[in-house]
Amino acid sequence: MQPRNMSMSGVVDLAAVKAAGEAKAKAEQVRAEAARTGGPAAVPPSALVIDVDEAGFERDVIQRSAEVPVVLDFWAEWCEPCKQLGPLLERLAVEYNGRFLLAKIDVDANQMLMQQFGIQGIPAVFAVVAGQALPLFQGAVPEAQIRETLDQLIMVGEERFGLTGIAVDADADTEGAAAPARPAGPYDALLEAAMSALDAGDLAGAVQAYKNVLADDPAHPEAKLGLAQAELLARVQGLDPAAVRKNAADAPADVAAQIAAADLDLVGGHVQDAFGRLVETVRRTAGEDRDAARLRLLELFEVIGVDDPRVTTARQALARVLF
Repeated sequence: MQPRNMSMSGVVDLAAVKAAGEAKAKAEQVRAEAARTGGPAAVPPSALVIDVDEAGFERDVIQRSAEVPVVLDFWAEWCEPCKQLGPLLERLAVEYNGRFLLAKIDVDANQMLMQQFGIQGIPAVFAVVAGQALPLFQGAVPEAQIRETLDQLIMVGEERFGLTGIAVDADADTEGAAAPARPAGPYDALLEAAMSALDAGDLAGAVQAYKNVLADDPAHPEAKLGLAQAELLARVQGLDPAAVRKNAADAPADVAAQIAAADLDLVGGHVQDAFGRLVETVRRTAGEDRDAARLRLLELFEVIGVDDPRVTTARQALARVLF
């Protein structure tokens, strides 16, 4: 894990070393001031996840990164993989109990931040440690890998900058009257089982749980969406992205290679690339190959949601090549 302004070739960038030293000194100054004034107050668990915009980035991310590593979750409402990753990161932020702060950034409302971080697809996750940016990962990533990445991030924060996190008052969020419980729906238990399976990396279990809902209610919107997402994640699990993309580039007529690459495109947040690849595959094929590409495209429409304008555009493109 390297800071963005450190050389990745093994040759040390002297300017980056200077910047790292200055960042460490600033972090130490912040901690010394906090100690002089009696230390920062403990925060409730709910304060470990914050929404950040361009106006508050300096205060909420750069300044806070002198106290605790700040993980940046770049997301958007239309990004279905984001809806799987976001809740997982929020749960881990609470579980890690102040060892890192999670800052959520809506890319549609914060285009300048997206450009500054050079983000090509979402979900994308970065960290800022003592004022320095670190790329962590992009796209859907298994929970075990996320935990490993977070552990490395925390180690970097502690060893290089002495960041020990922020104090958390675990009882703060439980004070006051509890909100009234929502009546349980007929499929709540099955949907909760599916989400728990996804969080645990049990994609087969999640697929089965969603199928159990659809067996009784074939049109259930949440189960249809969840099943499409879980099946997509199961298909890309264990794939070598570099090998898949090379196969697709080397063999444009290989329908299976194009389908696999489209799956990876979508998981990585490159929705239009995925749709365009499969529309083009439908255009240049016939028979069973054409059906395979067309059906996979329809499945990917379900992942994004049929009301998304990109789905509407892709449906029109598909109709043009079919008819």
